[in-house]
Parts: sequence; C-alpha cells; structure tokens
Amino acid sequence: MSEFSISLTKEQIKLLEEYAVLLEQSGIQPAPAKILALLHVSDETDLTFDQIRETLSISKSATSQALSFLLNTKKIEYKTKIGDRKRYFSTRVMSWQEGMLEALSSLSGICDLYKRILAQRPSRTKEFNKNLKDVTAFMDFMSKQGPALLQAFESQRK
Repeated sequence: MSEFSISLTKEQIKLLEEYAVLLEQSGIQPAPAKILALLHVSDETDLTFDQIRETLSISKSATSQALSFLLNTKKIEYKTKIGDRKRYFSTRVMSWQEGMLEALSSLSGICDLYKRILAQRPSRTKEFNKNLKDVTAFMDFMSKQGPALLQAFESQRK
C-alpha cells in the first residue's frame, strides 16, 4: 500500500467491483466507473486525486481524464480547503434532489427535440413513428410528473 492509498475492506472491494461493472454496462468507461464506485464505497466521503489514483492503481492520465469526465457530466463535484492546494472529490449523492431535477429538465429538452423530429418523420415509417411517439409521451409525462413525485417523496419522509 502506498502513502496515498486508502484501505478498503474485502466487502468494500467486492462492492466497488460490482458497482463499477454495473456502471460500465450502462456505458461508462472503466476508469470513471471505478472512481465513481470508489467514491461511493469508501469510508471517506472526499478523496484527493492521489488517493483515487493510488487506491485504484490507475495512471495519472487515466485518473485525470476520468475525473474530468465525471465532473463534466456532473456525477461528482470537488471542494478545496483553505491552505491546501488539493481538490477533494466526492459524489453528488449529497445533492441528489438537484441532480434529479436537472435530469428531469434534460428529459424535457430531449422530449421537445423528439417532438420536432416526429413532426418531420415520413408517414411510411409507421412503427418507428409510433414507438418514437410513445417514448416521447412517456418522457413528457416523466418530466412533468417528476417534480411532484420528488415533492411527495420528501413529504412522506417527514
């Protein structure tokens, strides 16, 4: 174990690997998947670049590219500490409601685009058009009902 590597239990390692595979199956590349999984299973909620790199045994370049991807896709965030030049990375699980509202807003934008696509589709592609119309209707429903569901969820927890 190196100076920066954090220690993980056997169960944490198993969960990290399972979660990373699940993320990879959803389309995320291996390095970002492992980093995101590590940030979820680690006892520490904030990890530095070196802690992430050393714990996962990935190169500086792969770590840097993966962190950039995760930051750009808003899957993680970072903070700094006064007097310390390091960035401390964490998952956005603490602000999941905000993330959910952003996802619903994004869904609304995709839905609007699908509606415009549908408007210019040829009528001869009936089955494709019907499926696109159905998915558009569902996405429209979710984008409109999602905030109310979030609010109902919060109300029931109080």
